[in-house]
Amino acid sequence: MRSLKLSLGAVTLAITLLASRPALAAEEVSISAGDTGFILICAALVLLMTPGLAMFYGGMVRSKNILSILMQCLAAMALVSIQWILLGYTLSFGPDHGTLIGGLDFLGFGNIGLEALSDTVPIPHLAFAGFQLMFAIITAALITGAFAERMKFSVFVVFILLWTTLIYDPLAHWVWGGGWLGQLGIMDFAGGTVVHISSGVSGLVAALVLGKRLGKEREAIRPHNMPLTVLGAGLLWFGWFG
Repeated sequence: MRSLKLSLGAVTLAITLLASRPALAAEEVSISAGDTGFILICAALVLLMTPGLAMFYGGMVRSKNILSILMQCLAAMALVSIQWILLGYTLSFGPDHGTLIGGLDFLGFGNIGLEALSDTVPIPHLAFAGFQLMFAIITAALITGAFAERMKFSVFVVFILLWTTLIYDPLAHWVWGGGWLGQLGIMDFAGGTVVHISSGVSGLVAALVLGKRLGKEREAIRPHNMPLTVLGAGLLWFGWFG
């Protein structure tokens, strides 16, 4: 009789353990290959916009300054990438601090891996961080057209790093990272606030501070290569689908 009770107890325990396994597995969020592939394609398309922007601006300036504007646009890719990995992402999407800025939990891309971003977003956290990096790059590059032909490269490097840290990252947190604008219900799906308002206002301020290009009062400054500008516009148009 005692052995029968022990057997029944063992069977009951086994059934309980087997029944609990699906529940435990259900708590783990599996990565969606389709969603991950989609977000990576979108990231590649958005990245394509920066070379397109360089061509667009390059065709609009005088021939002697085309290398300068191309270098500034492409250097923004490298500068913002380094800043984003070291500090920018955690300021934008780290745990909220007073609805104003993100914490330092993701400093240097720490605690960011291939695990799912959240229960409702089944893509790797690293893929999301890379996708958001593309927006930070194109936003910084957009401003370069406002001070074309009027800023030294060394000054440009300092400006881009400071602007990304002090302007873009806090604004991205306010809207997309759980900050006060997001808590007010503001929704920005395509970067109308984080990308366009920030780069537009910053470009206007930069143009007002630096003033007109040299020689503008004496003669009209004509674009030197309109086909290059049209090609750049086409790449921007295509990349916008990202």
